[in-house]
Amino acid sequence: MSADRTQGSKNTLSYAYTSLLYLLLPAILIRLWWRGRKAPAYRQRWIERFAWHLNFPRQPRIWVHAVSFGETQAALPLIKALQQRYPNHSLLVTSMTPTGSAHVSKTLGHSVEHVYLPYDYPGAVRRLLDATQPQLGIIMETEWWPNLFFACKQRNIPLLLANARLSERSARTYQRFAPQLTAKTLACLSAIAAQGESDAQRLLALGAKPETLTVTGSIKFDLELAASIQQQAQVFRQQWAKRPVWIAASTHEGEEQIILQAAKTVLATLPDSLLILVPRHPERFEQVFLYCQQAGLKTVRRSSGQTCNAATQVFLGDSMGELMALYASSDVAFIGGSLIANGGHNPLEPAALGLPVMFGPSMFNFAQISSALLQAQAAVQLEGQQALARQVTDWLSDKTQSATVGENGAKFVAQNRGALQKLMQLVAKCLV
Repeated sequence: MSADRTQGSKNTLSYAYTSLLYLLLPAILIRLWWRGRKAPAYRQRWIERFAWHLNFPRQPRIWVHAVSFGETQAALPLIKALQQRYPNHSLLVTSMTPTGSAHVSKTLGHSVEHVYLPYDYPGAVRRLLDATQPQLGIIMETEWWPNLFFACKQRNIPLLLANARLSERSARTYQRFAPQLTAKTLACLSAIAAQGESDAQRLLALGAKPETLTVTGSIKFDLELAASIQQQAQVFRQQWAKRPVWIAASTHEGEEQIILQAAKTVLATLPDSLLILVPRHPERFEQVFLYCQQAGLKTVRRSSGQTCNAATQVFLGDSMGELMALYASSDVAFIGGSLIANGGHNPLEPAALGLPVMFGPSMFNFAQISSALLQAQAAVQLEGQQALARQVTDWLSDKTQSATVGENGAKFVAQNRGALQKLMQLVAKCLV
């Protein structure tokens, strides 16, 4: 009787969730079309978003889902390890954004299969699984899709939640609005590789099974720095000559104006300094260029093909896939998404390159990592335009101090590698 009640509860929750999805379908399509105004790729490949006309060869397959650019970048060491460990398996990589898709194509090419993950409608999920028949699904970080998870459980497809993180803010949201559905969804997982102990405890509180949880650390520490990154960085550095250079990376709406005003303050003390500004989303490149012009700063766009000269004050990184090379060509790094309530982005990439790192007050997406960087004296947390300008000026003026902070960051990243090996052990168990 208890099992029947549990199944009935699951069916009721699934029905309510799916009904809501169908009600939202017009809004979803309108949003796609609307986003396509500035990013035309959102208006392409719609059949993939509903898993129509998928055609895959019948062969052993491991499936990795990385929703966007950041998750795809984090998944690269895992994907390459899977290719080496399981050469007889085809590797399917799914994403949900054009930036994620473009990064898969650029970095992995034809070595993997790639489609968009369809929206979480039962028919679309069924078509995806019928076409691909994966032996294992690996979901990166916080992508929880109830109908997809229920379908995998029903088909006995093991699911591994990799590099799992859950902020206090997100945990409260799940607990407040969908506690039962969240618990039923997490119960479908065969294994969970949590980034930290606090992530594991929050997942347990939401209904994850204790026997599935392992704290592995973050595979973002295991990022690979290809030789081509340093080669491209040398090309950039030839443009900068010996100028002091700082980068503001993965910035969002509401941050660029603050950063540009800070750059003007830095220029007052260091007139030969150069800001590399890299917006997070490609559809905002044009708008950010306009902000640079409005600020009265002499700006060169990467997409223009022009090189920086002594008069250039801002280099706008309006390209895809070059962020690591731009980090490597800089002296100081600021992490965007942190001056506004967005939760920040990955600070480990510049730290691994030996750059001193700064970020704003909002780093809840990387709470443990940012806190550990601060404790290791490898980063500084600041708030506001004046503090940003002051810290950039100090670090660009005092090479000894900035080098010490950068060395602390590189050591911190090196000491925390190893999550990938633990994750591959979980993969092996799931594939048995």
